Amino acid sequence: MQEQYIKYYSHCLSRDVEMLVFGNWGYPILLFPSTLNRYYEAKDQGLIESVRGFVESGKFKIYCIDTLDAETWYGKHLPPAQRVQNYIQYDKFLANELVPYIQRECQVDRIAVGGCSFGGFHALNFAFRHPDQVAYLLSMSGDFDIRSFLNGYYDQNVYFTNPVDYIPNDQGWRFAHMNIVLGSSEWDICLNGNLIMSRILNNKGIDHWLDIRGRELHDWPLWRQMFPDYLSKMAQ
Repeated sequence: MQEQYIKYYSHCLSRDVEMLVFGNWGYPILLFPSTLNRYYEAKDQGLIESVRGFVESGKFKIYCIDTLDAETWYGKHLPPAQRVQNYIQYDKFLANELVPYIQRECQVDRIAVGGCSFGGFHALNFAFRHPDQVAYLLSMSGDFDIRSFLNGYYDQNVYFTNPVDYIPNDQGWRFAHMNIVLGSSEWDICLNGNLIMSRILNNKGIDHWLDIRGRELHDWPLWRQMFPDYLSKMAQ
């Protein structure tokens, strides 16, 4: 399986952003790490290995990217307004720089996004903020309400970066083209967040698959089951 390390310089962030890319051709998947983790986490935890066959056969090309969790939602050393602004800059990097680069490289109009745990939040938030760039959303044990990170702070920027706030007031037709998976399990600490998001999508008439698995914990064995299953359905 081809593996490439890339330092992508972001003008939005005025820094290099590190990532690992797996595969030399295939439909692109932008994969976010879990809470405060790095671009190599999916490889280290066996998530990439779980889909080796899809990558080696040229069906998918996976881009594992860094986030700015320590400077955004988890950056408790920063004022809440600054954390939200930092996230907005990260979102601009994705939408204006990285995703167009992936679209050009893979010659597609829209990409897939995915992630486990807080990576699921990143994937869903990007997909619903930029549906014109996303065809597939694969959230595994995500949670989608970030107000608890901000110590009561709330403004317009928080509203537009918090999916449980802005999606209910958006136009449901904008997401009709997306294939959406909300993966969770009976013992998942984020199960309730997925149930809430599923109700929001149902109320908007947004088609999706709420995949609640059996007695599995919020951990990598669950996600190593989910990821190849979701890719197998994408490949059909």
